[in-house]
Amino acid sequence: MSITSYNGGAIIAMKGKNCVAIASDRRFGIQAQTISCDFQKIYEMGPHLYLGLPGLATDSQTVMERLRFRLNLYELKENRRIHPKTFGSMISNLLYERRFGPYFVEPMVAGLDPETYEPFICNMDLIGCLNVPEDFVVGGTTSEQLYGMCEAVYEPDLEPDDLFETISQALVNACDRDALSGWGAVVHIIEKDKVTTRTVKTRMD
Repeated sequence: MSITSYNGGAIIAMKGKNCVAIASDRRFGIQAQTISCDFQKIYEMGPHLYLGLPGLATDSQTVMERLRFRLNLYELKENRRIHPKTFGSMISNLLYERRFGPYFVEPMVAGLDPETYEPFICNMDLIGCLNVPEDFVVGGTTSEQLYGMCEAVYEPDLEPDDLFETISQALVNACDRDALSGWGAVVHIIEKDKVTTRTVKTRMD
C-alpha cells in the first residue's frame, strides 16, 4: 500500500461560470480503521482562495503551516492579495525543494483571481509538477472513481447552485465506492462576493 493512501481521503475542485468549487470528505482514518469524521482537508488561504491537501495527514498539516507562513510573507512584502496561479507556483516550489525526501501530499488549489475574478484550479504531484486543467481536478485514494463520476456529470459554465449539485453528487457517489474515504463531506462554492460552505451527509458505514 502506498503511504499516500495510509489515511485515505477524497478531494475534488471544479470550475463553474464565474465561480469555483472545492469539496472533500471528512474521514480521518488509519488504513481501514476510522478515527474521526470531522477532519479538515481544505484550508482557507484568502477571501477567494482555498487549498485542498489529500495524502498523509501529518504531512498535510506541516505543508499547510509552511504555506501559511510563506503566504503571509508574500502578502506583507507585495501589499496585495496573491493570485491563485502564483500560489500554485509557491506550493510547487515548496514541494520541489523537498524532492529527495518529499511530503506525501498532492495539493490542490481552487480560487478566483483577486482582480478579474477568473476561476482557477490546479493540482500537483508529490514533487510539485503543476497540472492546470479547464474543468476539474481530483485527488486522494478515490481519484479513479472521482474521474469516472466527473467525466459523467461535469458540464462547462455551471451556475453556482448547479455546480454545488454536480460536485456533491460526484464526491458522494465516488466515496461510496472507496472504503478509505467518505463519512460526510464539505463543499465550498467560491463566488465574487461570497463563499458558501455546506456540509453534505453521506453513508456512515
